[in-house]
Amino acid sequence: MRILVTGGAGFIGSHVVDAFLAKGHTVSVVDSLATGNPAWLSGKPVRLHAMDLRAARLAEVFEAERPEIVAHLAAQASVGRSVVDPAFDASVNVLGGLNLLDCCRRAGVTRVIYSSSGGAGYGDTDAIPTPESAPSLPASPYGVSKVAMEHYVAALGAIHGWSTVSLRYANVYGPRQNPAGEAGVIAIFCDRLVQGQPPAINGDGTQTRDYTYVEDVAAANLAALGRPQVQGAFNIGTGVETSVNELFARLARAAGFDGPPTRRPARPGEQYRSCLDPARAADELGWRPTVSLDDGLARTFEFFKKEAGR
Repeated sequence: MRILVTGGAGFIGSHVVDAFLAKGHTVSVVDSLATGNPAWLSGKPVRLHAMDLRAARLAEVFEAERPEIVAHLAAQASVGRSVVDPAFDASVNVLGGLNLLDCCRRAGVTRVIYSSSGGAGYGDTDAIPTPESAPSLPASPYGVSKVAMEHYVAALGAIHGWSTVSLRYANVYGPRQNPAGEAGVIAIFCDRLVQGQPPAINGDGTQTRDYTYVEDVAAANLAALGRPQVQGAFNIGTGVETSVNELFARLARAAGFDGPPTRRPARPGEQYRSCLDPARAADELGWRPTVSLDDGLARTFEFFKKEAGR
């Protein structure tokens, strides 16, 4: 099939591209390269269109590529920036997303696979692991924009006759994640450990997250592609809580680091617990995570070590 992947030069998007290519699909990519890295697509049979989703020229990409499927991963993904400049966050995530969906309508796309956010979308909740039936209570403009796009994707799909699915990711980690800026804690820890420096833990380290390996997330996109009749929102996580203290201990073990972490004050407003219930994805998409946390951490650390040696 002809698949257009937005954000396909990014951390998660480039793994989704790899998964589609491995199954013989024809893949094109739209990425502004604001955070994406074209090196992740180098040498692969992929056409990269360096373009912002808000650009009027996006329609020309659809005319040239004629995608049947769109996997939408491009986003302004910094929670911090969304708080400082919520209008910018909405312009990228909502207005850019609507421009994309209008192009889907005109091009006759048959399915849209939207990458949403579980933790940011649900916000603080007492339901752990959190099912899809839990209310969306986003605590940041980023979470609001991601939830809003879920509704736009579903509503416009129903109006215009394409099938849609929203994949609500847990805390995704793995190779190619950039440790700079507002990155995932695992990438930041790996970057420090490769340098022989102790990672810093905010607060007491008992806050929990659901760490999900990036190749499992790519497999979820494949599962959503393979079952076009399945629609709605699906949690993509492991259903297992891991504290930051436990994460440090496991990663230090994988890195052969025997020192203690440094400690910093807790970040105001940080979500204390986040863990997603993936049962619906197993039942309806046939998707289950396959990479254990220890295995995923070992693979991720090896990637960072190799990159540091380049």
